[in-house]
Amino acid sequence: MNPEKEKNLKALESGKILSREQWKSLIKDLTKEDSRILAEKACRIRDRQYGKRVFIRGLIEFTNYCRNDCYYCGIRRSNCHASRYRLTGEEILECCRSGYELGFRTFVLQGGEDPYFNDERMTEIIRTIKKEFPDCALTLSIGEKERESYEAFRQAGADRYLLRHETADDDHYRLLHPAEMSLRHRKACLYTLKELGYQTGAGFMVGTPGQTADTLAADMEFLQELKPEMVGIGPFLPHHDTPFRHQPAGDVGLTLYLLSLVRIMLPDVLLPATTALGTAAQNGREAGVLAGANVVMPNLSPGNVREKYLLYDNKICTGNEAAENLRDLSSSMSAIGYETVTDRGDHKKFI
Repeated sequence: MNPEKEKNLKALESGKILSREQWKSLIKDLTKEDSRILAEKACRIRDRQYGKRVFIRGLIEFTNYCRNDCYYCGIRRSNCHASRYRLTGEEILECCRSGYELGFRTFVLQGGEDPYFNDERMTEIIRTIKKEFPDCALTLSIGEKERESYEAFRQAGADRYLLRHETADDDHYRLLHPAEMSLRHRKACLYTLKELGYQTGAGFMVGTPGQTADTLAADMEFLQELKPEMVGIGPFLPHHDTPFRHQPAGDVGLTLYLLSLVRIMLPDVLLPATTALGTAAQNGREAGVLAGANVVMPNLSPGNVREKYLLYDNKICTGNEAAENLRDLSSSMSAIGYETVTDRGDHKKFI
């Protein structure tokens, strides 16, 4: 590790706020030795905070309708080849019931920004889940809303909210999204979620078209300022029905390095080893844990819709039943020295 990078890493470890140039120095000219050093540091920090535990969240992908037209996403509004679906409230509950029997105590409702699921329908779903499973945490990942909606969901019982900022650089954001979407509004949503008491998750893809060391440095600056309780980072993976279909996939090694950086910056963060990471590389989720991650999200969605929620090509969506999926995941984590746990797994500030 070169002296400048080592100096800036020590500053980060001591809790100092880094400048854009300092972040760039940590990100540029990455070597295998850099990755090894950071992964070791990240794992020591994670183990001190949470032990050798990997938290399991039950993912329920309940709609692939979306009002947005993001250029990288397979369920974008203009993709006329997508096979659209919506789960009913009862189908969502059945997913929760099957997960609860397996020990899951966190459910993640993820979907496109589907106008059908308005505030009234969503609050009813949230209340029903929390009434039947009062000992469980409920995470939402359903995009940008106005403050009133976030307030209604929170009052109905939602505990956490995932909203990746995607990129903290305005020019880069415009390259990835249509003109009607704005980075300013997306960031405002994240600050609102924090104000309302959600355990809040931000994050970005690694390797999107137009991404540079400077835009990644902007991402890290924003995360250091926001201090989210969760951060989702995964490699960009192209989808064949998007404008970015011919773009190369993001680099797995850089993704793992950035996971380690986030862990060092935010020691008690809940950090997923994403499905995209598992798709991009064999044993990718295990590699994520060995880089500092401590969350994985197996799929509880009905088998007949998993292949329809296709944000990118070749997504891991085995036909395995949830029980078999969980056993396989537990076995793979055990093989690298970690234990999967199915309790709520709240951020330490919320315990």
